[in-house]
Amino acid sequence: VQLQASGGGLVQPGGSLRLSCTASGFDLDDYTIGWFRQAPGKEREWVSWISTGGNTYYAPSVKGRFTISRDNAKNKVYLQVDNLKPEDTAVYYCGRYYSGRYISTQSYNYWGQGTLVTVSS
Repeated sequence: VQLQASGGGLVQPGGSLRLSCTASGFDLDDYTIGWFRQAPGKEREWVSWISTGGNTYYAPSVKGRFTISRDNAKNKVYLQVDNLKPEDTAVYYCGRYYSGRYISTQSYNYWGQGTLVTVSS
């Protein structure tokens, strides 16, 4: 089982990026996938998750600016991040959910290595 996050980079405030989470070693169709982020000196926090049926949920801080989607045929989950703010700067991780509260890191048993998003002018 592997997850690989990619698509991060340096972007100015107000800019956009599309993050990708590529899954391998398991059938993506069968799993809820979550995106989390960890800013320097802070704990990893939940950003969004998408169910197997395509239902989506967002943290209040990103709702209306971020969009999660999935393409099971390509084994990918995406996080479109728009109208970025300096406080969005963090390493973004995708995780495979297995049990428990969807917004808890403890509920995810596999993680990608993370992709760094830096928002700065």
